[in-house]
Amino acid sequence: MTVVDCPEFSGELLALAAQLPPVPRTDLYGFLEAAHTAAAALPEPLAAALDEFNADGNQNGYLLLRGLPVEEDGDLPSTPGTTPAPVDRPLLNMEAMLAVVGRRLGLHTGYRELRSATVYHDVYPSPGAHHLSSETSETLLEFHTEMAYHVRQPNYVMLACSWADHEHKAATLVGSVRKALPLLPDDIRARLFDRPLPCCVDVAFRGGVKDPGAIANVKPLYGDPQDPHLGYDRELLVPRDPADVEAVAVLSKALDEVREAVHLVPGDVLIVDNFRTTHARTPFTPRWDGRDRWLHRVYIRTDRNGQLSGGERAGDIVDFVPRR
Repeated sequence: MTVVDCPEFSGELLALAAQLPPVPRTDLYGFLEAAHTAAAALPEPLAAALDEFNADGNQNGYLLLRGLPVEEDGDLPSTPGTTPAPVDRPLLNMEAMLAVVGRRLGLHTGYRELRSATVYHDVYPSPGAHHLSSETSETLLEFHTEMAYHVRQPNYVMLACSWADHEHKAATLVGSVRKALPLLPDDIRARLFDRPLPCCVDVAFRGGVKDPGAIANVKPLYGDPQDPHLGYDRELLVPRDPADVEAVAVLSKALDEVREAVHLVPGDVLIVDNFRTTHARTPFTPRWDGRDRWLHRVYIRTDRNGQLSGGERAGDIVDFVPRR
């Protein structure tokens, strides 16, 4: 299963959202604890789909929840133009859905160097945004496994949509390693498996240095040789050996061939399996009219893949530790 249609659950989901604190950022730990309680009462078909995806993912590398309750247009704030969100901003429906669904999966995590160390991120177009930033709009945001260079890499990237782009051109592209692997020759698989390659890091993690170079090492394929995890970033992975360059190019081509496009609309929550996929976003044109594309993003860690050591809480902020 890749898409779960949720309109029939709207009443139950709104009732669960009403149980959450109305201003989440004043006590995020308490808010996410309340969301954990609510997550246990999710409608059974939705809960089962989430649990199944959490247990073993799927072939496509993502789960799309479609038709979740979102405010009427007149009740939604304008698309933000600054970050982070004000602490006193009232809870929005899509933020509530990210809380309850996310707590069914694991622990919401913030990254100290990213977005002022906040857990909830508003994702919106920004004039003059860096080409590696999610706030870019009119250029392609290239394929990347989110924070593949980070020891505390999130297991899931969750994106919820309050406003779509006006022309519905923006697509989130997802490339699954499970679909790409059969396209890789055996020698390419062997070359890339468990092979650390030099990797740069996103601007937020550079410690104020304009270009610190490849300060991390990322394995493009690792884990189970027959069902590997993926670590891939088209902009930041910088193999040096010619054979590695060629192998990464073959992997890149395979990911392009299997990619799927997801056009997010209001009421969608996209859950990306960040250990088995790479994702991108196609260009779109903002109108700067207060109704530009507005997504809400959270990162979720689980107890798989060594992401938790014990004692963590939903809402924790973690420091940057580069993969070596």
